[in-house]
Amino acid sequence: MSEQSPILGIIGGSGLYQMEGLENVETRTLSTPFGEPSAPVVLGTLEGRRVAFLARHGIGHHISPSEINYRANIYALKMLGVQRVVSVSACGSLREDYAPGHIVIPDQLFDFTKNRVRSFFGEGMVAHISVAEPFCPDLSAHLLAAVEATGATVHQGGAFITIEGPRFSTKAESNIFRSWGMSIIGMTTSPEAFLAREAEMCYAVMAHVTDYDVWHVDEEPVTVEMVIQTLKHNVAVAQEAIRRLVKRLPPARTCDCQHALANALITAPAAIPPETREKLRLLVDKYLP
Repeated sequence: MSEQSPILGIIGGSGLYQMEGLENVETRTLSTPFGEPSAPVVLGTLEGRRVAFLARHGIGHHISPSEINYRANIYALKMLGVQRVVSVSACGSLREDYAPGHIVIPDQLFDFTKNRVRSFFGEGMVAHISVAEPFCPDLSAHLLAAVEATGATVHQGGAFITIEGPRFSTKAESNIFRSWGMSIIGMTTSPEAFLAREAEMCYAVMAHVTDYDVWHVDEEPVTVEMVIQTLKHNVAVAQEAIRRLVKRLPPARTCDCQHALANALITAPAAIPPETREKLRLLVDKYLP
């Protein structure tokens, strides 16, 4: 990572990159081999360290979860030298003890999406990435400590199920997910986490519980208004947690995320089409002759 590379990339809403104390702000419009990211990347200095912010749903929240170009978003951050990514996401709770207003740092992920491109690879090059632990344990631990330091109620661990959306769940679906042992539910963490692993980037989620989905008989079913109100309340917490995280992150990584592709590439180098190798050069060059 160069001196100018961001210490952290944050994928979330606009309230995050308009935070107090962000200096030397610049906006970078990027184009990737996988198309355009959701929005220009906002770069700035926070606590004396460079950070990058990307609005997942675009400026003004105009991109549906199924329409997000997840590959372009992750690749754009990779182009900037980002090695660690924190996703700030809204989620529904599937557990009584994970209440609206709480924050969850999940440790497992269940992909229940149906219509998304899940990998950078294909077109003549195959990689089988390991995602037994889909979130970086090291980054997640730092994120947990940063959120705890804000005084917010935060839970460590839990299985995060990603549904296709954009609609919310039916009661039957919500109760099935609970019976499967899922803890929280959202619409964007898959395939974002898997693409970050393919890009050898650390990835963790700060999940803000906005509602009890639709399973809780004593609560109103989730609505957009409910989600927005809770998120507005939690913006200050997210901003302060990010500030604390940026301060505490060590410059160098010691986790296995940085070597995720080392044993994942299976295609013989001579069999890789030149155009595919060029497209994936940023990810694979260090492993190919």
